[in-house]
Amino acid sequence: MGYFINGKNGVKLYVEDLNPEYEKTILFLHGWPGNLNLFEYQFDQLPNYGFRCIGVDTRGFGNSDKPFHGYDYDTLADDIRCVIDELELKNITLVGHSTGGAIAIRYMGRHHGHGVSKLGLFAAAAPSLIKRPNFPHGLEEQTVKDMINTTITDRPQMLTDFGNIFFYQHVTCALSDWFFQLGLQAAGWATVAVEYTWINEVLFNDLKSIEVPTLIIHGIHDKVVPFELGEIQQQLINNAVLLPFQFSGHATFYDQKDEFNYELMKFVNS
Repeated sequence: MGYFINGKNGVKLYVEDLNPEYEKTILFLHGWPGNLNLFEYQFDQLPNYGFRCIGVDTRGFGNSDKPFHGYDYDTLADDIRCVIDELELKNITLVGHSTGGAIAIRYMGRHHGHGVSKLGLFAAAAPSLIKRPNFPHGLEEQTVKDMINTTITDRPQMLTDFGNIFFYQHVTCALSDWFFQLGLQAAGWATVAVEYTWINEVLFNDLKSIEVPTLIIHGIHDKVVPFELGEIQQQLINNAVLLPFQFSGHATFYDQKDEFNYELMKFVNS
């Protein structure tokens, strides 16, 4: 069931809510530059096992409103608070992939884990996607700046290049085109703004504030968010478990979707 919820400053956020009558609730936050449909292979299966699955299109992406401003982590986390409050969600498992993981982490720090009993981080872009003077991990800042330049000058080419490193397992041309089309549904200005957020923000203190059980799933072949960042997340979060996926890149939820779905359901049920 799809509908809209008002986010921060009245921005309309598109939500898909499967099995709303069920109590075991998972709130999915997708990664850049896609939308909630990236979790199609979770939404197809998990409701069959008694889970309520809620997906949210980040502002600027998918079917949500696409304002010109508001792509900092604080605003994106406040949008999620609006969804949780509007739906009166309690004791949920909040999960996020890539930038969605970063938003989930900021939500936990900024809103003190309101309504969340467990957290799942999947190739989360944290604590910093780029290397910094006192943080020699992650991507080179110039790599992100080059992506920004290509996004501004030839966004379809950027999406093609990104799709080529997103998956580790072989994907069909049809699935590759599907991923490309998800990226095109975003606004160009939102796509660029989030890239700048990767440069401008860090999440060290947010990670240290997390107090709920946390599952970290990270592909060891990830070329977007290096695996070492998952290891650092485990070190900074109390009560965190890291599951390395040996045959995955950035898209653990597709590269090893059966294992991913099993581990996520087991975590929620534990």
